[in-house]
Amino acid sequence: MKRIYKTAAAQMLPDGTAVVLLDGRRLKTPAKSDFVLPNQDLAEAVAAEWAAQGDEVRPLEMPLTRLCATAIDRVRATPEHAAEEVVRYGDTDLLSYRAEEPAELAARQEKEWQPMLDWFRERYDVQLNVTSGIMAVAQPAELRARLERACSALDPFRLTALHAATAATGSIVLGLALLEGSIDAATAHRLGLLDELFQAERWGEDEEASIRRTSLLEDLQSIQRFLVLLDSSR
Repeated sequence: MKRIYKTAAAQMLPDGTAVVLLDGRRLKTPAKSDFVLPNQDLAEAVAAEWAAQGDEVRPLEMPLTRLCATAIDRVRATPEHAAEEVVRYGDTDLLSYRAEEPAELAARQEKEWQPMLDWFRERYDVQLNVTSGIMAVAQPAELRARLERACSALDPFRLTALHAATAATGSIVLGLALLEGSIDAATAHRLGLLDELFQAERWGEDEEASIRRTSLLEDLQSIQRFLVLLDSSR
């Protein structure tokens, strides 16, 4: 859409939250909700995205704005839906499914993925089961309750970040680890794409796949930055 504003700035409100102003007017979400953010730092980062736009406003170039709008319009209204989508990843978590062959890939998965499952067991007191091949593996009965409890403790913004990270990596374990700062975006990206990166090393790079992986890394980096900005209010 065409840019019709000249300035973008952040303004703190008396309660410690903040808003984004375009030419002095409050920014609204796509659903016309008030674009009220948890703190000044996040509002300034969102305002910077709007200020950086050229003659055309390109939403795909504003990842923080999109994450905030999702939190306000969708997750805040129905947090149980976002939580349920996240919890379902526990049944099919990427890290639970290992290759039978080649042996080099199976060994790399064990080396790279098992420490994350160990972290998850220590953090949430439940061990994800692992299988080889394509057959589904049943997970412990208590897993759902643990994940539901973790999601219920999150505000809409952090639940949005967890949902986005989990969907991007295919793993609730990696999503939670990124949320809690136990891994960074580059590690989540590498572990989430371990199989694909192994194949690229073995058979050569595919340009389209490389572009997609770069885009995914940028998404995860935006999620990590979003979380850092949210934590600045604590």
